[in-house]
Amino acid sequence: MKKTQNSLKKYIVAEKYADMTVEDYLKSVMKISSRTRQRLFRSKNVFLNGSPVHTKRKVKGNDLVAVKDFSDNSYGVIPQIGPVNVLYEDEAVVVLNKPANMLVHPAGQTDRFTLANYLAGYFKDKGQLITIRPIHRLDRDTTGCVLFAKKAEYQIELEKQLKNGSIYRIYKALVMGVGIEGDFPDGCISKNIGRVPGKPNRRQADDNGKPAVTHFSLLDVIGQNSLLELWLETGRTHQIRVHMQYAGYPVVGDKMYGTPSRLISRQALHASEIVFLHPITGEKIHVTAPLPADMQHCIDGINAKV
Repeated sequence: MKKTQNSLKKYIVAEKYADMTVEDYLKSVMKISSRTRQRLFRSKNVFLNGSPVHTKRKVKGNDLVAVKDFSDNSYGVIPQIGPVNVLYEDEAVVVLNKPANMLVHPAGQTDRFTLANYLAGYFKDKGQLITIRPIHRLDRDTTGCVLFAKKAEYQIELEKQLKNGSIYRIYKALVMGVGIEGDFPDGCISKNIGRVPGKPNRRQADDNGKPAVTHFSLLDVIGQNSLLELWLETGRTHQIRVHMQYAGYPVVGDKMYGTPSRLISRQALHASEIVFLHPITGEKIHVTAPLPADMQHCIDGINAKV
């Protein structure tokens, strides 16, 4: 084997995995993503007992499987020093509390001043080279919990949880109007969401769109507004905001799907909690983000007028 000891990740095959193909072993046991597996096999950087091997070769108990270690060699974004509010961090993940008026990750012509740039700066300041891997995103003006993985294998596991619905994202929203619990007594809004023709950044309730399900419970009535707790069964773009508009209870301050407010400069929507299974231990992790000051100020302002 010409590769150096330090450049390879090595596994001894357990008997229970005998007769599995090398590709399936990389996928199921070593938790290597599809893209990375393709890269490894194309570059002949998968070895079985010291020799390069193809995808369909079967392994036996006590075989030595080795692959090139594609360790992180860049942050993936430009590191910048900026606001980083860490809600939870360990060797596998970090959960940040995103402020308003900030993208989670560079998009379009934007390559700086995002949460990802500031997290890269945070890691760089600590002397850590970690590629930035957001598991989900929030709208620019939605605040709260955002989960990042620190390694590719943890990203794969967490994205699997996101896809199968075992990551729970809980939101708080102040919406216009009262009586939503009477209009939707089961606490569920189920309506497809699709794009608005000619407006690529906007969504609408659309029978021909993709299925979207939002659950909610009423926390409080504040003047002529309702404070809701919501959790998502699906993760469509602008899902809560579109569903609230569709239901007739737009989010307070939502300029796109409702009307501006003098009490808050953005939509009053906050990702208050996230619950996931730790990608290493399987332990349930529950992280919360306090209600941001501008939403509390908005609530206090409404109460003052009542």
